[in-house]
Amino acid sequence: MQPGAKNLITDVAGLRVGHAQDARLRSGVTVLTADHPLSAAVNIMGGAPGTQETDLLAPDRLVQQVDALVLSGGSAFGLEACSGVMDGLRAVGRGFPVGPMRVPIVPGAILFDLLNGGDKDWTANPYPALGLSALQAAAPEFALGSAGAGYGAMTGRWKGGLGSASAVLASGVTVGALVAVNALGSVTMGDGPEFWAAPFEIGDEYGGLGLGRSDPTEEPIPMKRRGEATTIAIVATDAALSQAECQRMATAAQDGMARAIVPAHTPLDGDLVFAVSTGARPLADPVAGSFAIGHAAACCLARAIARAVYLAQPMPGDVQPAWKARFTSG
Repeated sequence: MQPGAKNLITDVAGLRVGHAQDARLRSGVTVLTADHPLSAAVNIMGGAPGTQETDLLAPDRLVQQVDALVLSGGSAFGLEACSGVMDGLRAVGRGFPVGPMRVPIVPGAILFDLLNGGDKDWTANPYPALGLSALQAAAPEFALGSAGAGYGAMTGRWKGGLGSASAVLASGVTVGALVAVNALGSVTMGDGPEFWAAPFEIGDEYGGLGLGRSDPTEEPIPMKRRGEATTIAIVATDAALSQAECQRMATAAQDGMARAIVPAHTPLDGDLVFAVSTGARPLADPVAGSFAIGHAAACCLARAIARAVYLAQPMPGDVQPAWKARFTSG
């Protein structure tokens, strides 16, 4: 298992990702889309999720595919980013056909960044416009760190951010992850620079620091207030998966979140993983293939989470230190 050429979720051919952010607002939106609808599912393990249209992703629902997925800051206000994305998709003729109409299918999830120091005194909700801008910016290359939905994110210890990683399996199947990290827990061991996800690092994609020391007797306490946390993610593959198989991939990927954030899946987090399949590559052995894809999705998500914090940029007005500012000289 090796990273794809870009080490981004867009190593899954056909996927595009776009960001839009507002420095004054200190928040942003990230959109994943493709030229054709994607099979999709979701797994939610946090106790405080904020979502739109996730019920339709169950395997027994009528609609089996989506046109885009949205990750947004802004807490409940950020769900309106999905409306902007729907407008943009409808304008180009995308959506589920209902008679002469087309209804774009755009599930989304939000994180809480309302207390990060940005100016939230808006007169009109800014997130529809941010959603549309993120859709229009969607491309195979995109920024990591302080970008899109991760622009104003925080964690239990360090400034959060937007991360991505990919893997190409021996079978030729590609798997990728995209995540906005705003967790209650910490991605590093204690006060040191080492990441919990160190065992899954490939090369030096988040510093090559190896394992640090952790205290197994420590009883962590919440370092953020109730309702302020959430890690929201998307895992993707080019393997041909049904909606039920996508759901299993999303479930397996949650292990990556637990490997990279301690603690994870708390009652105060809204931890959520979407999973999508482009369907481009049939699996020769569906059982063995799904096994490998689930493992790869968990590893990619753990790596993406560490990269999000590792690459977050310090900015004036930060209410938390950036990992880069604390541990990188120069």
